[in-house]
Amino acid sequence: MRNVVVTETGLGDVRGDEGFYHYRQYSAIDLARKKTVEDVWFLMFEGRLPSDDEREQFVAELAPLRVLPSEVREVLPAVAAAGATFNPLAGLRTALSLLAAARGLPPLWDADPVRRTADAMLVCAVTPTILAALYRLRQGEEPLEPRADLTAAANWLYLVTGREPDAVQARAIEHYLIATIDHGFNASTFTARVIASTGADVVSAVAGAIGAFSGPLHGGAPDRALASLDEIGTPDRIDEWVRAKVTAGDRIMGFGHAVYRTEDPRSLMLRDIAVDLGGDLVDFATTVEGRIVEVLAELKPGRNLYANVEFYAGVVMELCGLPRLMFTPTFAVSRVIGWTANILEQAAESKIIRPAARYIGEPPPAPVPT
Repeated sequence: MRNVVVTETGLGDVRGDEGFYHYRQYSAIDLARKKTVEDVWFLMFEGRLPSDDEREQFVAELAPLRVLPSEVREVLPAVAAAGATFNPLAGLRTALSLLAAARGLPPLWDADPVRRTADAMLVCAVTPTILAALYRLRQGEEPLEPRADLTAAANWLYLVTGREPDAVQARAIEHYLIATIDHGFNASTFTARVIASTGADVVSAVAGAIGAFSGPLHGGAPDRALASLDEIGTPDRIDEWVRAKVTAGDRIMGFGHAVYRTEDPRSLMLRDIAVDLGGDLVDFATTVEGRIVEVLAELKPGRNLYANVEFYAGVVMELCGLPRLMFTPTFAVSRVIGWTANILEQAAESKIIRPAARYIGEPPPAPVPT
């Protein structure tokens, strides 16, 4: 279905040939540099940036929604302990499904716009609290309560690390969160809209989006991109490492994008943030990035393969103290706002998304063997 138009949207678009994307009528990168998560969240839901009074009221409405409902809090220890390997996104799906049942979230088809928005707000607000609680429980630590005096970005860092972040770290993560709220009809957003088009409840659509997002080819790459830096180790091994990957037909995580044919604007912004944060990791990352792009241009001429958002996202999150297990969940904390904005927009339509497939099997009808 690449480049097949399935609906119309007023939420934003990606212009890959230009290296540009936008939320509503604003450059997403400009919003990331100048606004807060709460500002852009309001924009995606309401269609305009908030006034000062509207922002204050919006933030006040969010604070109680971030607190875990008792029905969810009680089961999180068991969810966090499940499985030999910690899977925070699977835990999030489970917890949100319980939330939907406990709160009686109605199908979108049966809900009015006010109720749909209220349900979407709840899901977005509680998602970071759930993810951080699952992580801390898995580490043998008690979950923390979200703080009304911290922004969305600062709250996320606090809930995961247990430390109040400094202003530089909080703003760096805020840049990242805003830049990843939405990005066209990617796999998880499309999944959310397909489910929403059936009239299902908000959580059903978000849970489907999380499932699509968990795949390494979509949301699950920031930690893998940073792991590549660990594998390379030193600058003198870059060429050898890249050539071995390409020869083996392996994907180099953190490079290339399904839409962009020029440099990813999110990567450019995050590189600037990483450079401002500074340190040996940043110096190594920029060296690796430059050389990988050169070697890929040699080995795959005409492909225009550049660093994507995951490459420097991992670097920035590492420098801000987030554990690698929580890199992809950090992506989900922002993207849930985009998913729910798309869900609300889709819910205003009355038609189900029902694509067709071309049959390529044996010609029917064949006689059934006796």
